[in-house]
Amino acid sequence: MKRFLKGLALVVGAALLPLSAQAQKIGFALSEQDAFLSLLRNGVMDAAKATGATVQLEDAKGSKTARLDQIRHLVSQKVDAIVVVPVDTESTRLITYMVTQARIPLVYANRKPVDFDQLPPGVALVASDEKVSGTLQTEEVCRRLNGRGQIVVLMGNLANEAARTRTQDVEDVLARPACSGIRILDKRLGGWDRTRARHIVQNLLAASANTGKRFDAVVANNDEMALGAIEALKAGKAWTPDFVVAGIDATPDALASMKAGDLKVTVLQNAAGQGAGAVHTALKLIRQQPVPRFVDVPFELVTPANLDKLLPHNN
Repeated sequence: MKRFLKGLALVVGAALLPLSAQAQKIGFALSEQDAFLSLLRNGVMDAAKATGATVQLEDAKGSKTARLDQIRHLVSQKVDAIVVVPVDTESTRLITYMVTQARIPLVYANRKPVDFDQLPPGVALVASDEKVSGTLQTEEVCRRLNGRGQIVVLMGNLANEAARTRTQDVEDVLARPACSGIRILDKRLGGWDRTRARHIVQNLLAASANTGKRFDAVVANNDEMALGAIEALKAGKAWTPDFVVAGIDATPDALASMKAGDLKVTVLQNAAGQGAGAVHTALKLIRQQPVPRFVDVPFELVTPANLDKLLPHNN
């Protein structure tokens, strides 16, 4: 944990260095505003304020059409750089083309664009390595189940690389000899949403009463779906203190749930660190300074054993 926090401090701390140059205007194209992305947005705004940059925020509210219109608008405004959280990572080629044709530095944040391997100079990704997230999550679930049992997997929006990779991570870990006694009973699309996940698990519990196919854990691609699963398990009187529900992101709601003894596993994806890192990277690109194609903000496993290090403390 100390090594993780030290590395993160270097990313975020560098992002907060004041600029002596004229204030820069950054276009920030957000895909939507959920619990995690609201934290990322705050990281962008805080880092911009600390550096003297200004931000023009555009929220696509989950619409691919609105996203492209907003990118065109930001290009027409001649902003100094654009930070994008893609609505659909499969449609980033057009965004990359539009922005680079206008010779505006481009930073993708949080979600890996489909054209990542072909990104030209002046374009970068600030995110966390998704091969780590689902792997850490599922390894801990396997440990808690002693390598045996049945699980339900709740998937995010499969148009996003993160959902596909996190789901594949689950399957890869379960293919290991130590975890091969765990079976995936069902996989459902929860779309990153707490309410949708709650309804899915409610339906699975109802079906279980008829089929007898019970599950021992829920592994969700994000915390919001994990929390929805917990709500459904409690409402359906299927909850026990030992039931394993796992998420990813370590949002404040997730940490509160873990402190209460409910959520057993999450993985810290530092949203504010990604937002700050995106601003820092954009400013370097504006200055024509070299940046890596991928700026990694590392993941960290969070369980009740190390939860206390992440919770705020009153002095």
